[in-house]
Amino acid sequence: MYWLRSQHARWVLSFPRQPSQSSGAGIQSVYCSSLPVPGNNPRNPGCNNLCPCGAGVHTSCELGGLWSINDIVTLTKFKPWWSEGEECNGPLCETVSTTGSEIPSSSEGLNSTETALLIPDHQVIDKRHESKDSIFFRDGIRRIDFVLSYVDDLTKEWEKKLERRKEFENNLQKAGLELETEDKKESEDGKIYFVKIHAPWEVLITYAEVLNIKVPIKENDIPPMVENPLDCMLTPFRLPEKVMHPEPDYFTAPFSKEKQELYLINDESTFFSPSMRNRIVYYILTRCPYGTEEGKKKFGIKRLLNNGTYSAAYPLHDCQYWKKANDPNCDNERYTLYMEWARFLRFYKEQPLDLIRKYYGEKIGIYFAWLGFYTEMLFLAAVVGLICFLYGFFTMDENMSSKEICDPAIGGEIIMCPLCDRDCDYWKLNTTCASSEYSHLFDNVATLFFAIFMGIWVTLFLEFWKRRQARLKYEWDLVDFEEEQQQLQLRPEYEAKCTQKKKNPVTQEMEPYLPLTSQAVRFCISGTTVLFWVSLIIASMIAVIVYRLAVYAAFASLMENTETLEPISGLLTPQLATSVTASCLNFVIIMILNFLYERIAIWITDMEIPRTHLEYENRLTMKMFLFQFVNYYSSCFYVAFFKGKFVGYPGAYTYMFNRWRNEECDPAGCLIELTTQLTIVMAGKQIWGNIQEAIVPWICNWWGRRKARSNPENLYSRWEQDHDLQVFGALGLFYEYLEMVIQFGFITLFVASFPLAPLLALMNNILEIRVDSWKLTTQYRRPVAAKAHSIGVWQEILNGMAILSVVTNAFIVAFTSDMIPRLVYYYAYSTNEDSPMSGYINNSLSVFQISDFPDRNKPKMNLGDFDTCRYRDYRYPPDHERKYLHTMQFWHILAAKMAFIIIMEHVVFIVKFFVAWMIPDVPADVKAKIKREKYLTQKILHEYELEKLKEKLCRGDNQATEKEFIATEGKVELSRAM
Repeated sequence: MYWLRSQHARWVLSFPRQPSQSSGAGIQSVYCSSLPVPGNNPRNPGCNNLCPCGAGVHTSCELGGLWSINDIVTLTKFKPWWSEGEECNGPLCETVSTTGSEIPSSSEGLNSTETALLIPDHQVIDKRHESKDSIFFRDGIRRIDFVLSYVDDLTKEWEKKLERRKEFENNLQKAGLELETEDKKESEDGKIYFVKIHAPWEVLITYAEVLNIKVPIKENDIPPMVENPLDCMLTPFRLPEKVMHPEPDYFTAPFSKEKQELYLINDESTFFSPSMRNRIVYYILTRCPYGTEEGKKKFGIKRLLNNGTYSAAYPLHDCQYWKKANDPNCDNERYTLYMEWARFLRFYKEQPLDLIRKYYGEKIGIYFAWLGFYTEMLFLAAVVGLICFLYGFFTMDENMSSKEICDPAIGGEIIMCPLCDRDCDYWKLNTTCASSEYSHLFDNVATLFFAIFMGIWVTLFLEFWKRRQARLKYEWDLVDFEEEQQQLQLRPEYEAKCTQKKKNPVTQEMEPYLPLTSQAVRFCISGTTVLFWVSLIIASMIAVIVYRLAVYAAFASLMENTETLEPISGLLTPQLATSVTASCLNFVIIMILNFLYERIAIWITDMEIPRTHLEYENRLTMKMFLFQFVNYYSSCFYVAFFKGKFVGYPGAYTYMFNRWRNEECDPAGCLIELTTQLTIVMAGKQIWGNIQEAIVPWICNWWGRRKARSNPENLYSRWEQDHDLQVFGALGLFYEYLEMVIQFGFITLFVASFPLAPLLALMNNILEIRVDSWKLTTQYRRPVAAKAHSIGVWQEILNGMAILSVVTNAFIVAFTSDMIPRLVYYYAYSTNEDSPMSGYINNSLSVFQISDFPDRNKPKMNLGDFDTCRYRDYRYPPDHERKYLHTMQFWHILAAKMAFIIIMEHVVFIVKFFVAWMIPDVPADVKAKIKREKYLTQKILHEYELEKLKEKLCRGDNQATEKEFIATEGKVELSRAM
């Protein structure tokens, strides 16, 4: 017989010296030896005495049968009833002695759980023999669903934090959660306490009903779709079936505690997946109170993390990513995800979306589904863009414009007017030969085709994504999810900050609300802040433009007077040098402003106090996207639509701030400069993004774990390993979506200037999927599972960008490229029937009399014997009566440009809307499956109710039950008929 002491009572456990061969011959009896309290004894109805802890029988009652260890309230920390440092007196001391041999080992008749219950808490974990790489409590049975950590704080706040933790953990236990604390002496660095949390079955089923979680009721009997004969060609890209579909497909229904026998509950410990369990626990953590401060009720783990009471809160990964766990009960899903998904060598394989959803939750699953689908659709756009680029490459020699520019007899004889005042000299047109040839790569007939194609591709992408999303909503039980979860759940911060209450018209319950006057003030402050930062971006863009205007003369002078630059002078023109350096400077400014604004956007969104999580994400998304849109695209809009459009003409140039002369485009057009700007910003953003996402977390984790690397596995626990990883915050996915949507803008808004943009995006996204999966699986703590039935407000942003892209590409083709002027010349002004485009360059350049230059514009030196120079415009020559006014050809070209914009927009929009109308948002088979599942679910529930009523009738219930039975039977028949 052995004595143990819990917090409230002393326990006596007896077992034989030599165990029998039967499996139940471990502990023979368990009873409580403390003073009894009145109560109904569950084991012996004749006894009204209970142990003070409320669980066991008392010594004043007969045992009434064998008690197994599972019948006891699990006690994780047993201590001798004498305090530390006290001497034990009495005959039982030898029995309880921790150094004695009276307590049998597991090989002497006790299993590991029973042995753990007998060992004092300072000997429960033997660091020398027992591995701590486990996801269970010390008893090896209860799963760790969440972990909280904290460190000793020697500041003034120490006592307050201690009181908060005590109150918070007590309230968690009152909510039904079970806690187990790891002392700091058992941590790797000897500083961190870990509080492990387990949600027992009763808590899980209670909150599963609150959260309306859908659980299996019947295996899906709908036959799978007929396989496509061409699917065999995709076999190399497939993953094993057990990886792609880790669970059978079930019909599901919202969980109800009263109907537990209706669900397919084979094992209570595995019925709710780990992601469901940590979602339920996190729901409790965010709403659990921890006291009252300054007259206000305080609650939620988020506040405790913010004020330093706890240092971290996270669910555990199920194993190490590079090897399987030793525990046979572990699913090793993290290891499977790493081996089959998170390695770059698997880049050609499909994604295991069902396993991602099971391990990380639907919100992360839907992101990777969208990213994968977007990447697949980019393949078509990349192929077409590459074909258009190759067309420009193979037709470079046939381009009459570049031929004339490079011809010494034409371009070599044309003297161009200076590109800046005083410091720039006259120059020959053929110095831009190389840039005019490269310009043809992107400015050709294929540009028009590709712009129209991308307008239609965007529509196909969005419509087919809606279908894919609808299929996922059905497969992942997300139909009708938004109303259940996102709209009706208030944010804990909203509940804490809003002191006034009113009745909710939907739930008819009193809930907090924010007065209209307070909302108006907060929105005014928020709007003013956003407007200020957008103005700051525009100011920074103007500063970059001023830089371009100021340094152009310096580059021109440097290249003329530096002999070492002569070999590359044909390729690196002053225009190109200015454009490249300005693009790099602009990129640096973009990154700096992004860093600052991210924090401002979060602050002003918090200040608005959005009501629900959905509102919070939507408001933050719109603020961040508006800022990023202006930040990333403003420079591209400037080059595409403003540069070279408001220059004036020699002798009457326009100036910015009456000081800096506006930039001119290259004689071959501004499109090559837009391509340069787009390439630098887009490629730079993608490279920097991958460095931030992969290399930075890896370095941080390496640095944080440098001490633990030398420790054996049994000293480095699972919760410590995860604690040392980076935090995947609540806005982790937000930044991933934002990065991809900005990229989407680059390949749609300005794609007419750079057909290779989809190819660059495709290569980046192939890497992005593996980088995101690798960092999520190996470098970050496991995120709290969250539900989402769509990509949210990003869908509307993509729709808006798709419409805007048609307009921007039409304007790029019309005003930035030289396509329309060439077509007008070809059909209206060409005089050479054999070569219609010959003479185009001479036709597109106007003549200026050098003697008409004012002193402000005149070059310092004029070493030539010429009296005229040429400039890019359509104006009358100096000897004409309408000297330097626009010619009729200018107005013809302008009319053609406007007509082209109107025609292209209408054609593309008509095709877009027709395609969108032709493609239904929900596939027909998915509609049928949804109806089938609803029908079967109703039928099963009705039949269940019918059986329950039959049982009531059999027990002789009143006539009301008989009427209820008739009504329910009629409901079942009606359901069958429908």
